[in-house]
Amino acid sequence: MKTVVKNIKGIMVVSGALTMTVAYAAVAPHAALQSTFGETVSGPVAELLARNWGILVGLVGALLVHGAFSPETRRIALLAGGVSKVWFIALVLSNGTRFLGAGAGTAVAADTIMVALYAIYLVATRRASAPVGAQAVVRA
Repeated sequence: MKTVVKNIKGIMVVSGALTMTVAYAAVAPHAALQSTFGETVSGPVAELLARNWGILVGLVGALLVHGAFSPETRRIALLAGGVSKVWFIALVLSNGTRFLGAGAGTAVAADTIMVALYAIYLVATRRASAPVGAQAVVRA
């Protein structure tokens, strides 16, 4: 736990930078979907949603990088990034092994490690960052 807490800045920068690479989907949605899922979709709505997905995930990555350098926003950045990654993992795994052979399998593995590191940090620092009086409420 101490190692994760000590290195959280680097963990967040690296994981945020990796997460930001999904912004590629905003520029090349078909190529991004093909490399991530081994499939692509067509039509204007599919392209719009793929581009939007790329921007949103890219923003989560930027939030993680920002949180690395901003202790005030670190916890919310880790929570937002963690929830986003858990949801992605669940969606990919809900399709069985269909997407695991493509880049999504690598993303699931990397995201699982990232979520575990985020959770370790959040648990290890939860008491230290609780507002005055909040500990009494938590214990009640």
